[in-house]
Amino acid sequence: MNESMFLTRDEVRDLTYRTRRDAQASALTLMGIEHKIRPDGSVAVLREHVTQQMGIAQPVRKRRAVEPDWSALHAARA
Repeated sequence: MNESMFLTRDEVRDLTYRTRRDAQASALTLMGIEHKIRPDGSVAVLREHVTQQMGIAQPVRKRRAVEPDWSALHAARA
C-alpha cells in the first residue's frame, strides 16, 4: 500500500482512464476531485481527498489505552 499523501502518476491514470495530463485534469474536475497542476505539468491529487470523495473508509488506527501505574499508590498504602 502506498502511504504517500499524493496519488502516483499510475494511480491518477487508473482513476481517470486518461494518459494525457490535460485530459486527466478534465476528468478529475468532472469527478469533483480537487487537484493542482505542478510546475512540470503533472497532476497532483491528495490521496485523502480521493478516499473521502469516493466514500472509501480509511482504516482506523487503534490507540493504546494509557492507564496510570496504580502499583505506586498501592505500595504507599502498604
